[in-house]
Amino acid sequence: MNVPNRLTILRVIMIPLFVVAMLWESLPYSDYIALVLFAGACITDFFDGYLARKYNQITTFGKFMDPLADKLLVCAALICFLADANPEMPAWAVIIIISREFIISGFRLVAAEKGITIAASYWGKVKTVVQMIMSILLIIHFNHPVFRIIDAIFIYAAVILTVISLIDYIYKNREIMKDVK
Repeated sequence: MNVPNRLTILRVIMIPLFVVAMLWESLPYSDYIALVLFAGACITDFFDGYLARKYNQITTFGKFMDPLADKLLVCAALICFLADANPEMPAWAVIIIISREFIISGFRLVAAEKGITIAASYWGKVKTVVQMIMSILLIIHFNHPVFRIIDAIFIYAAVILTVISLIDYIYKNREIMKDVK
């Protein structure tokens, strides 16, 4: 197994640790631990893609697992924000973001049945970066009006990019859905 794929697996392993840190309030420094775990997982996302492209180590496993690991990480954070009753994160935004991830995952399964592996798109990558920045800001949770505005900007940007990336993804791959019974 190559290094990029190991980094993807590491990111998946970090997700339950992040969730424990987010939800276990009696854990000393739980917010800081959650922040380090989430940011560390985001960094592995950057490096696994960078190394895979640089050393031509792009694999079918990586094309499938890298975006899935991203989805799991962001969705885990969103669910934790709701469980933690984070007032900055509206439930409707979480529903839109998670719904998009389910739709795209289903779309990829149909493609895989046809022997097609679909890599992440430009809009999907931008969406993921904005969602990760949004999540980091919400984990930090600065209690200042300026940061609440910044949080809201990133939440709305994440939702808008989520919808744009969904439309782009389906439009570019619409041929896959032909002959689906």
